[in-house]
Amino acid sequence: MISANLSAVFYLISGVLFILALRGLSSPETSRQGNFFGILGMVIAITVTFLSIGNFSTGFIHVLIFLLIGGIIGTFIAYKIPMTAMPELVAGFHSLVGLAAVFVAISAFLNPEAFNLGSPGNIKLGSLIEMSIGAAVGAITFSGSIIAFLKLQGIMSGSPITFKGQHLLNALILISTVVVTYLLCLTQSSNLFWILLAISFLIGFLLIIPIGGADMPVVISMLNSYSGWAAAGIGFTLENTALIITGALVGSSGAILSYIMCKAMNRSFFSVILGGFGATDQSSTLKGKEQKPVKSGNAEDAAFLMKNASSVIIVPGYGMAVAQAQHALREMVDTLKKNDIKVSYAIHPVAGRMPGHMNVLLAEANVPYDEVFELEEINNDFANTDVAFVIGANDVTNPAAKTDPQSPIYGMPVLDVEKCKSVLFVKRSLSPGYAGVDNDLFYKENTLMLFSDAKKMTESITKNL
Repeated sequence: MISANLSAVFYLISGVLFILALRGLSSPETSRQGNFFGILGMVIAITVTFLSIGNFSTGFIHVLIFLLIGGIIGTFIAYKIPMTAMPELVAGFHSLVGLAAVFVAISAFLNPEAFNLGSPGNIKLGSLIEMSIGAAVGAITFSGSIIAFLKLQGIMSGSPITFKGQHLLNALILISTVVVTYLLCLTQSSNLFWILLAISFLIGFLLIIPIGGADMPVVISMLNSYSGWAAAGIGFTLENTALIITGALVGSSGAILSYIMCKAMNRSFFSVILGGFGATDQSSTLKGKEQKPVKSGNAEDAAFLMKNASSVIIVPGYGMAVAQAQHALREMVDTLKKNDIKVSYAIHPVAGRMPGHMNVLLAEANVPYDEVFELEEINNDFANTDVAFVIGANDVTNPAAKTDPQSPIYGMPVLDVEKCKSVLFVKRSLSPGYAGVDNDLFYKENTLMLFSDAKKMTESITKNL
């Protein structure tokens, strides 16, 4: 058994390590160190919690069993999950954090004596408010993350699901949540507590279904923020310093990331949350554009264009992740460099299906960090570049975002690849991207479509080079 004062000191140390972890994760060069700090902080927090169990004889066994079960499941998933499924994994983990907050809130409400919160029907007002907020945000996080997981996994359509009066319904439900919370604090009725949870689960469902695929990276970071605030709310209820610090860090960093993502997409954060960006009439869009002439080529054509170029910009996207083509791409780039060709990588903030998706894949292939540039740093270079090699990126290169006011991605900053002398576009077909929008770049005069699996095409180009 560890004393309360000593627990507080160790929780503070773990909080400092979590802050250092975030600092380390801000750069690819220090990300491993950041991960180490995060792991160390979590080990300290779990160990202190473990040693703080009141009834050590029975509590020790229960906690140990569940630690082992959770640890084994987490380890198995970490080893088995492919990089392409990382967004789904993150959404799944967010749902578990939200559900954990709900379970703790239920435990505290049903047995407040165990948490020193008072007695049933006579819980401290401050604790009840914190408990209600943590439970509500946790429930929203859980149901919202489940919908995000289903959309990312393809089990549920990635297109927005909207209906008449949706925004009004959402507003009424949100208001009812505040009213129920107020009445719960007045009466401490168990019926009102369960109603609050049910309404919160419903809100999470209704908030995510109208959000389309183009805005899914924002959804991931937003749910990350929610999970943090849920943990912080429960941390206040339990008077647990580690939960408060960790929850606040996750909540605030997730909110900041969501803001950055919305800014990168020229979106209003509230517009994304409330609704339906990414919707498009795919059938009508594709009918008119499939008839346009498309120039297609093969690996020999691509190798010839790149070999005679002085500069090449690589634009990776989700198709590269699906094909696991990052290592083959690195080999192709190494070959180009041997021919004294300048090569750079252009990363859009929302390339892939979660923030930093492409950066992680390129780092996995040991691509030098100084060759990887964000949109703002490299967008002006396309006009002076001979070849743009687009490997699996779609929505983030679509000129319609700048030219078509009717497009659901209109206003989103995109990579200006069409300004290159030649564009090599590796894609399996002319199907639209995750936002469901046909890409005008396919039909440009300077675009050569390379219809193939990204990895196979890249390997073939390398052989021809």
